[in-house]
Amino acid sequence: MNYTTLEIEPRQDGAAAWVWMDRPALHNAFDETLIAELTQALRSLDADASVRVIVLAGRGKSFSAGADLNAMKRQGAAAEEDNVADARRLAELFRVLSECATPTVARVHGAAIGGGMGLASACDICIASTQASFATSEVRLGLIPAVISPYVVRAIGERQSYRYFQTAERISAARAREIGLAHEVAEPEQLDAQVEVIIDALLSGGPKAQAASTALIRRVANAPVSAELIDDTAQRIARLRSLPEAAEGLSAFLDKRKPRWNAS
Repeated sequence: MNYTTLEIEPRQDGAAAWVWMDRPALHNAFDETLIAELTQALRSLDADASVRVIVLAGRGKSFSAGADLNAMKRQGAAAEEDNVADARRLAELFRVLSECATPTVARVHGAAIGGGMGLASACDICIASTQASFATSEVRLGLIPAVISPYVVRAIGERQSYRYFQTAERISAARAREIGLAHEVAEPEQLDAQVEVIIDALLSGGPKAQAASTALIRRVANAPVSAELIDDTAQRIARLRSLPEAAEGLSAFLDKRKPRWNAS
C-alpha cells in the first residue's frame, strides 16, 4: 500500500519494520489520513509472519504532537454522529496498536504530546532520547485524554495519572523512566543503537511465545488470584508446551545452539 503520511522501512534482515510517521512540518500530528494509514499499516504488519518487531518512530523534530488542532476544530463543529465516529476511529488506532501480537517499540526522540504520549504508552516498549518530552496536555485545550487513557494509566499508574492528566506538565525523559513510561533513555546519537539492542533481544525469543506472553499479561494484570486464574495460567503453559516452537526452543537450549527462529 502507498502511504502519504507514513514511511515503512524494513530492517536489512527484514525481521523488523520501522514505521515512520512522516508529517514533520506538523510534528506528526494526527489527522484523518494519518489515523487511517497508521491503523492499516499496523494491521498489515501484524499479520505478516516475517515481521518480528514493529518500531514506531517520527520524522522531523518530534515523535508526535498529538492531534492536528485544525482537524480537532473540524470535528468539534461537525454533527454529533460524525464527531463520535471520528473519535472512535482514533480510539481504534490505539486499540490496534496495543493489541498487536507482534512486539511493538516506540522510538521517541522529541515531543510526544497528547496522542503522541498515547502511542508511546500503547507500544509494548518505549525507548526515549534524553531530549524527549511527554505530556497529556489536553486540559490546556479544554479537552481530556480520553481515548489514550487506558494505555497511559496502564503505563504510569492511576496515581501519576491524577497529576499529569490535570496539570498537563511536561514530563522529561528521565522522569518518564522513573514513572514507568520509558523503559530506557539514551543520548540522541545512541537512540537507534538502543532500539537495535531491544530488537535483537526480541528476536531471540519465540514469536508464538511472545504473543502468548502479551496475552498473558492482559489476563493476569489487576486480576484477583483466584482458582479460575490459576487454572487459566496452567492451561496456557500446557498449550504452549505442546507446540513445535516450544519443542524447538527446548531442544536448541539442550543442544547449545540457537533456535531456528533465530538461526541468523
